[in-house]
Amino acid sequence: MKLLTSVVAMVLARLSAGLVATAAAASPASPRCVMYLTGQHPVTPDAAQMARVSHVLLAFLPSDMFNGDAGDERTTWPLFTSVDDVRRRYPPGDADAAKVMVAIGGWGDTRGFSAAARSAASRRRFARNVARMVAATGADGIDVDWEYPGGNGEDYKQVPNGDKAWEVEAYPLLVAELRAALGPRKLLSAAVPGRPGDMLAFTRTTVPRIMNHVDFLNVMTYDLMNRRDNVTKHHTGLQDSIAGLDAYIQAGAAPQNLNLGFAFYTKWVKTEHASCLLASPPTHQKGSPIGCPTLLLEDPETGADLGRTGGFAWHDPVPEDLEASFARAKSLGRYDESGGGGYYYWDGEEDLWWTFDTPDAIARKFPAVVEEKKVGGVFAWGLGEDAPGFEHLAAVLRGLERHGAAAAGASKNEL
Repeated sequence: MKLLTSVVAMVLARLSAGLVATAAAASPASPRCVMYLTGQHPVTPDAAQMARVSHVLLAFLPSDMFNGDAGDERTTWPLFTSVDDVRRRYPPGDADAAKVMVAIGGWGDTRGFSAAARSAASRRRFARNVARMVAATGADGIDVDWEYPGGNGEDYKQVPNGDKAWEVEAYPLLVAELRAALGPRKLLSAAVPGRPGDMLAFTRTTVPRIMNHVDFLNVMTYDLMNRRDNVTKHHTGLQDSIAGLDAYIQAGAAPQNLNLGFAFYTKWVKTEHASCLLASPPTHQKGSPIGCPTLLLEDPETGADLGRTGGFAWHDPVPEDLEASFARAKSLGRYDESGGGGYYYWDGEEDLWWTFDTPDAIARKFPAVVEEKKVGGVFAWGLGEDAPGFEHLAAVLRGLERHGAAAAGASKNEL
């Protein structure tokens, strides 16, 4: 009888989760403004700006923390701050409305997720422990940051994608188990790849099943240029961001359950000299260094970073050896109108390619991406990374305000 009651409860929870997801898709609310808050930069803006952030995701707890057996249950959870502390950063009238979630995983954290997804028993154990953490911390839910199920993660040279093919089917099963353990009232989201080539577990078969259980997906439309590339491109370009969102929509995700990602940090890459200087076809776009060859950025055998690409948050001090080049990038860079949409600068003096979002580049994405694709919100990595000026956050908030006004006007016109 107990077994039957447990099964019925799980079925009802999953049916309820599906109805919640369906209702969310059918009736869009105010656009989400989701911000990751990291232990590296645990800084927040003033209360007036915080009041406009709808969700804060505390990053990270490691995935293997939730794989313990019943006799090895944790009683403490090592977050860098508390859920209550984050709520206190909101104006008193808005603290209860703020959604504070815990992000699990992050780049390079694949082993714990693989162990969790391996079997029905391991999925139940993982989900049960996650639910215990949520209850203990008072969080409003969790964000699953498995980068990435099915392969192409940091360990792709050590563990070939073929050895991870089983994770494609296991991922939606793990998400379903998490929803069953959390229940319909807690939030469940996932950070998912923005490059179509990394979307191994996000197919026309799996995406509808995943969307039955999550409240929204944070599509990582940044780091779209990384050390596996061999030519220059925008790391958070407008056209590549659209391509990433389109891939999920075509696979069955409702646009209003997707969030567009912004990066509050810079990226630089070492390039060849002569090829970029020529700036002529067929190597790359005529009159532009977009598409010119980089140096080898990762070890072809191990996948290790060779130190020829990097980045830093706006909150970080500029590395001394990059100060002069970065100053030129800020003063001489330009917005690419035709080669993908993004701010860039190629420093021919030091053979450095710079790519990052400016407030103007952020503003352009609202009509071209948020409004055009009708996505349900935006997010950024990360909130404190934009301190102390919070200029990029301000650009996001202005974009959301204009987007909300435009959506309200469109709604009136339909009446």
